[in-house]
Amino acid sequence: MVLNRWNDTRAKEILEQAGGNPADQDLALRLYTSRLIGADPELVLHGGGNTSCKVRRTDLFGQERAVLHVKGSGCDLKDVSATDMPGLDLTALKMLRSLDHLDDADMVNYLRGALLDANAPYPSLETLLHAFLPHRFIDHTHASAMLVLADLKDAEAVVQEIFGDTLACVPYEKPGFGLAQLAAQAFENHPQAEGLLLLKHGHFAFGDSARQSYDRLIEQTNKAEAWIARRTKAFPAGKPVSAPMAAKEFLPTLRGVLGEEIAEFRQDRDSAMPILSLRSDTRTMAFLSRPDLPELSGRGVPTPDHAFRVKNLPLLLTPAQIKQGREGIHEAVSHYVREYREYYKRNNARSGGDKVLLEPTPNMIWVPGVGAIGAGETARAAAIASDLIEQNMAVTAAGEACGGYHPLDEQRLFDMEYWSLEQAKLGSRDLPAFAGRVVLVTGGGGAIGLATARAFANLGASIFVVDLEQDALNRALETLGADHRGLAMDITGEGAAEKAMAACVAAFGGLDILVSNAGAAWTGELRELDDTTLRKSFELNFFAHQTFSKAAARLFQLQGRGGQILFNVSKQAVNPGKGFGAYGLPKAATFFLLRQLALELGPEGVRVNGINADRIRSGLLDEAFVAKRAKARGIDEATYMAGNLIRREVEARHVADAFVALALSERTTAHVMTVDGGNIEAALR
Repeated sequence: MVLNRWNDTRAKEILEQAGGNPADQDLALRLYTSRLIGADPELVLHGGGNTSCKVRRTDLFGQERAVLHVKGSGCDLKDVSATDMPGLDLTALKMLRSLDHLDDADMVNYLRGALLDANAPYPSLETLLHAFLPHRFIDHTHASAMLVLADLKDAEAVVQEIFGDTLACVPYEKPGFGLAQLAAQAFENHPQAEGLLLLKHGHFAFGDSARQSYDRLIEQTNKAEAWIARRTKAFPAGKPVSAPMAAKEFLPTLRGVLGEEIAEFRQDRDSAMPILSLRSDTRTMAFLSRPDLPELSGRGVPTPDHAFRVKNLPLLLTPAQIKQGREGIHEAVSHYVREYREYYKRNNARSGGDKVLLEPTPNMIWVPGVGAIGAGETARAAAIASDLIEQNMAVTAAGEACGGYHPLDEQRLFDMEYWSLEQAKLGSRDLPAFAGRVVLVTGGGGAIGLATARAFANLGASIFVVDLEQDALNRALETLGADHRGLAMDITGEGAAEKAMAACVAAFGGLDILVSNAGAAWTGELRELDDTTLRKSFELNFFAHQTFSKAAARLFQLQGRGGQILFNVSKQAVNPGKGFGAYGLPKAATFFLLRQLALELGPEGVRVNGINADRIRSGLLDEAFVAKRAKARGIDEATYMAGNLIRREVEARHVADAFVALALSERTTAHVMTVDGGNIEAALR
């Protein structure tokens, strides 16, 4: 059941904040209910749905005008603001109702001309539907329960059974002028209707106030859910399927195979692999064990909104194919790509031959025994794909149990998938430099580690942070944002590297860049240093680097697409300091490790580089230590920290920028970059 989250107290506060203008009050409550809708995944997912309200406003000439506020295309209901609800001249929009036909280009141009603010977001593609209906407040969603009804073979009879005359059905038509005309006509034929079910598409509810429209939306959705619950029996799940390959091996292998196909399509051998988002909850695994899964995999998605992000059909990978290893997975993906190209070819010819082939690799992958996988160019895109896959499975299962799941046919799905107006909502493909790249940073909660993680994240990378302290990890993830992941652990512990890699794979499907950064300095003269301290330093400052780089190299091998390892070495590796032997010795070993790995992994396309930094405010070099060293030398702290050739302090962000520069240097390996402001004694040559 979908909860009605309207709160009278909150609504009263919103009205008071809106001031005395009735139009502003209506818009404020419209925004309130829009956010309630957008925050509920039972109603809409990831920017789906739209809302509107009709008000009267005074123009520059003092004339009162009818205005339609409607959600802007690409805006998300869960955090919609007033600027995301552009106003349009409602009278001008209604004039279009008299036309017999309006093509997409003319509609786009007309809607732009009707905007009251030329700088406002482009209005929803369903603006005319909102305009042509007479109701002051209108809500449009894609709730799973309503999609089940919309995709039933006898949908109109079911709607009559559940709702009587309070819900009218609208035949399928892609959004735009034609659908707006059909919806307006459907209401005029059923004037008692309080909502519309758009077949193969979604649900509209409307009313005279924001609350009435919202209440009706919730009530109608819950009526559909109740009807489905009474008729839905446990779907015919088969015997549980054993995983043919562990996810920590399967996902990187699949990611690498997908990357190969993408690189071939883009004609760019260095293009990024997709990020993968795995869902393996009980409900998903039960669906993937259905005996009719092969037949269901050919049905299609429940609403055209899904096709834009996950295509029309999933890739179904069978246990037999996976047991063949990379070869079997590659053949399955290649077969999907060939089939998608054929789908494009026959439908493009039918629709005029002017469509440009989209990337033909799957974004929706069903793997019995492993789970459902969403693939995308970014972590967010992959997660969105997985959410839509889960809804797809839920609607499919319920639809089958309620009389049969019958979504849109191939031709109309193609017309929507390749509809230029909807493609524009997905944005430009001019992605940042590290979009699609997964970067694991050890010591990611510290000054250098967090600065490095942030630098890569700012360029589009998906970050997996590893840090000893949970609090430091939490602060790092809060700084980086919700699309990034991490793990608190002691990286010197037994099996730590494998555990971290498995967690990174579970989060994103694989790894592209390891930034082996974590370290700490123990001080003391070597002749007085106990062996336990020295061994402890070696565990962190050498062996952790060695085990993590070895584990990363195994992941890179599974993916088969190269990779990068970046070490935070230290100037101590080449320029020892008095009392820092316990730190410098393992760092010198790491220096050699870097070059040895570059030699061994280079033929597999794996680049290995590092940074030698000095005097960075982090770890041992905290404020107290800086003050102590400066006082001992008889200088102020700023002078001490700027004790280099250019007389400027080197900060953690400068080290981060150097890591990024190395990662971008596509033909550089076995290199150590010095980041110390100039220290001749530590120069490598």
